[in-house]
Amino acid sequence: MNYIVLDLEWNQCPAGKARENPALPFEIVEIGAVRLDENRGWMDFFSERIRPQVYRKFHYRTKEIIHMDMEELQSARTFPGVVRDFLTWCGTDCEFCSWGPLDLMELQRNMKFYQIENPFPFPLLYYDVQKLFSLLYEDGKSRRSLEDAVNFLEIKKAMPFHRAIDDTYYTAEIIRRLDWEKVKRYRSVDYYRLPSEREDEIHLQFGRYAKYVSRVFSGREEALRDKEVTSARCYECGARMKRLLPWFGVSSRQYLSLNQCPVHGLVKGKLRVKKTVDDRVFIVKTLKRIGEEEAGIIRTQQENVKKRRGEAQPGQASANAKEAGEAEKKRKKEIDSNTVIQEKKDTAGP
Repeated sequence: MNYIVLDLEWNQCPAGKARENPALPFEIVEIGAVRLDENRGWMDFFSERIRPQVYRKFHYRTKEIIHMDMEELQSARTFPGVVRDFLTWCGTDCEFCSWGPLDLMELQRNMKFYQIENPFPFPLLYYDVQKLFSLLYEDGKSRRSLEDAVNFLEIKKAMPFHRAIDDTYYTAEIIRRLDWEKVKRYRSVDYYRLPSEREDEIHLQFGRYAKYVSRVFSGREEALRDKEVTSARCYECGARMKRLLPWFGVSSRQYLSLNQCPVHGLVKGKLRVKKTVDDRVFIVKTLKRIGEEEAGIIRTQQENVKKRRGEAQPGQASANAKEAGEAEKKRKKEIDSNTVIQEKKDTAGP
């Protein structure tokens, strides 16, 4: 088994989001990858630029970041030929690593645009090295830039950042310095392809916590009515847990709960409502064993939510979401009315 450390550079519509091709918001212009053996030793690398077919001018931000001219890409091959060679180079016995969660998603989106068969397993698990760095050296939630992590680990900066092959070199060097035994169980789930049926839903356990990825729902209300989404069984023993604090919303996209397993004690529940590319939703639920201190923080969060806007439980999501939507419409209508009134005042004269 090998590790494929991947980094991509991409461009976006130079005329802005309003004129982008919705099937390809980001067009890959460079693939860089390093292969490490199972002991994270250096093996070989893949590097190739790509001639764009959709966005033939660079967005000004892209040009600032990657320091590349469009003229450099005119002699390059197009994406289909490059990506097929890349996938052949990767082989089948490998695990992907990247700095952050976006590279594999955009690789698959570009493949779909060019009607190239997706060869990756489902679910696609990979190592988000940015997250692993945070788990080892920080709080597990913060996310440093690649250059910040290189500085922290005192890795020699022998080449510039924001070119695909150079960034893979730095990411690989970080991987080689991590305490791999401590973090190798913490794979991430790629969300480009999602479960379509209940039997395809993803259940994973990572020792410190468990993760569930739901199938796709038409909207948040439907998702939060689903019993599997809101259920809470201990991920270690399977026992039904006592609900100390029912699910409550800390935002429109995040809910918390506090539970107690008769064997394993306090367990924090977290639901995150995520959007798909076609404006539907899916749920990522995590369950994690915690101590009294963190349980106290959750209780305080619930009290604060109650004081601000009342308790928002998934069981009440339909009514709450409807009320929130009506309130937002009313607010926008008032703003529009005030704008019209102000405009009339400005033009009416003294």
